[in-house]
Amino acid sequence: MLNLDTHVLISLFTGDVSDEERRLAVHAPLAISDIVLWELAMLVGRQRLFLDLDSPEFHRWLQSLAILPITLEIARQSTQLDFSSDPADEIIAATSIVEKIPLLTRDRRIRRSKLVPLAL
Repeated sequence: MLNLDTHVLISLFTGDVSDEERRLAVHAPLAISDIVLWELAMLVGRQRLFLDLDSPEFHRWLQSLAILPITLEIARQSTQLDFSSDPADEIIAATSIVEKIPLLTRDRRIRRSKLVPLAL
């Protein structure tokens, strides 16, 4: 299983991914932290992302993902990371640590972490 950050999720949906990201995503079940749904709604609401969140295609794709809830353990872990970022990215990273699921991300801060299991 792979945990996707928001940027990679959007890129997979739009097809704007590297060959390596595509290879990894095709060969593993995919998951997202539930905070990714909030980030998508926020980006669309602020018109920083143009994606029809109500489209049947998007809903079908979303249903193919495991959506991981924020637990107390994840919330606690998000305050004990070896990097600082926005709260959503910290929760996404903490989800990978607690659930022991590699994170597929392009975020340089997260990629420098020694705690977060990474897919690449």
